[in-house]
Amino acid sequence: MPSPQLEESEFKKRYQEQFQDPQFRALDAELAAITEVAWEAYAASRKSPITRKAGPQFHDPDYDLSVDWLAARDAIGLAQKRYEDKAGRPRILLVNASSRSEHTCPGEMSKSFRLIELSRDAILAEGDFEVEVLDLSRLTSEYGRNIHPCKACFSTAAPLCHWPCSCYPNHSLGQTHDWMNEIYPMWVAAHGVMIVTPVNWYQVSSPLKLMMDRLVCADGGNPDPTLTHGKRADEAKAIELAGWGYPRHLEGRIYSVVVHGDVEGAESVRRSLSDWLRFIKMSPAGPNGELDRYIGYWKPYATSHDELDHDEAIQEEVRNAARTLAEAVLAKRDGRLLVPGSQLKDPREK
Repeated sequence: MPSPQLEESEFKKRYQEQFQDPQFRALDAELAAITEVAWEAYAASRKSPITRKAGPQFHDPDYDLSVDWLAARDAIGLAQKRYEDKAGRPRILLVNASSRSEHTCPGEMSKSFRLIELSRDAILAEGDFEVEVLDLSRLTSEYGRNIHPCKACFSTAAPLCHWPCSCYPNHSLGQTHDWMNEIYPMWVAAHGVMIVTPVNWYQVSSPLKLMMDRLVCADGGNPDPTLTHGKRADEAKAIELAGWGYPRHLEGRIYSVVVHGDVEGAESVRRSLSDWLRFIKMSPAGPNGELDRYIGYWKPYATSHDELDHDEAIQEEVRNAARTLAEAVLAKRDGRLLVPGSQLKDPREK
């Protein structure tokens, strides 16, 4: 494939485009010096400028690991302990997958956000739950919020995909402010996850798809980057071919899915989301926990919030999906939720 490497002049041009505000002109000399440092880091491919030795808990204790990755790993470890703590409150993660927000160009909140609020209230009415909201619209409205694309390391060989993802941050390429290192612990700590998404061109929303792709490392990802000495494709291939266990890092969590549309695609998106969650060994809350509906079918977008206001049946169905998830989470923690076949070993581990 053609090299993406930039010449010095093109790199510096792109780097300085972020400083177009005339107020920066008084700092042109300082910016020139900063640009030189950025160019040198780029030319030297300093992806992780701050590292430390892995230590005795890793396969190769002397390998230099990124402190960014180690911090993400520690956060996931703490989240896993919270998940396993039987004395702790049951936790549910609500994911608003719409990119629309009144705080940026659309000038209006999303219907998904409103449905998330209905769900949160319904869950809290069911018992002493800890409810966390992951609002993916922050990607479009908040400074420094990014979910960078998955680089598909898993398709080279499963052990090359590290858990948590080690592809980011990549400081030499300016691929920083990656939100996933905060999102991974949210999923790990949760006993139940509810996703509410609109239909965007027969698919899930773009923020949700970014997160889904970056969660690939939660399903078969390698928790020890020293096994592959970073991104050594040859070592990763040899490990996978010798036998890889494909660890399921989110196995056993319960899920609920709500998909809403206005013209087409709600059912197919709901099915694809459910298929994905089942494939990573999460368990459905129950039939009432999976919902696809149309709000203002073939009606003007300008009145879509009015349509939601008037459709009390949809509002109650969403509440019921949330209640179903809450009930399933409590049953799972009490040992009352039987998931037939969950103890069987897959004949195909990939």
